[in-house]
Amino acid sequence: MALRFLGKDSNSVGGDSPTLYATDADTYIIQGWIATDPETLAGLALSDNESVVEIPFNLFDHLAKDGLPSVVTSWIPPIVHVTDSDTCLIQGARVTDPGTLTRMEIPEHESCVEVPKAAVAALLQEEPDGAHHA
Repeated sequence: MALRFLGKDSNSVGGDSPTLYATDADTYIIQGWIATDPETLAGLALSDNESVVEIPFNLFDHLAKDGLPSVVTSWIPPIVHVTDSDTCLIQGARVTDPGTLTRMEIPEHESCVEVPKAAVAALLQEEPDGAHHA
């Protein structure tokens, strides 16, 4: 699978941060912090090949580099939870392909999921003048 780097969390320190990639398979790979809240995870229906990562909303800003709007307006899957700290939990297929993983820098406290581009596009709309991100 070919990866195209779109961007990292703008508040990144030391390079360890949530990251967004576009693929040649009409998907996005979203790298984020491993979701660990047991109460939140207990309420999710995860299949054996799925995982959940937490990302800041500003990571969606990089979707503009792939021709998509960057303002999240729908809280539907793949967003499965919105936190009080400007982050959300994203559910998707766990990325396990060794060739893909070796091209990414993933610290121990992070993981990545693959989400169809159509599912991400369904969350977004164009940003009107003066609009704010979620």
